[in-house]
Amino acid sequence: MSKKILYDLAILAAVIALGGLGYTLAPLLTPQSDVAAPLADCDLNAGPCRTDIPGGGSLEFSISPHPVPALKPLTLEARISGIEARKVEVDFTGIDMKMGFNRPVLSPGNAPGRFTGQGNLPVCITGTMTWQATVLVESGGRSIAVPFRFSSGAPDAH
Repeated sequence: MSKKILYDLAILAAVIALGGLGYTLAPLLTPQSDVAAPLADCDLNAGPCRTDIPGGGSLEFSISPHPVPALKPLTLEARISGIEARKVEVDFTGIDMKMGFNRPVLSPGNAPGRFTGQGNLPVCITGTMTWQATVLVESGGRSIAVPFRFSSGAPDAH
């Protein structure tokens, strides 16, 4: 066999292996949940949003500053009542454009059921972008997903 054919076969094998790895790891990039709340009817740009968790409990979630900017540090806060949360993450997903994996983990705060953390959003070249922030709560052996939608704009050009 010639070296060219061996190189071509090695490249083909690498592409197949990467495809298989991508297929295997893809579920890790999408939030998985046992319980999914309906999309909250609230604007995170106006302030905190509160929603009921299916099966009991409630969640209040906020992002600051307002309006939510791109490329700036964001303060994230979740207040959970009625259930005991073990872990809280926020999965940010672009609605009209995939922007990559962005899932900050929130730390337990100084009060029961309070979790806080930092995050940021990448800038969208088209200006304003619609995002979904899905708050992922681990509680009692189950994973709960609570989605919120909001828009962010491009940073101020100075």
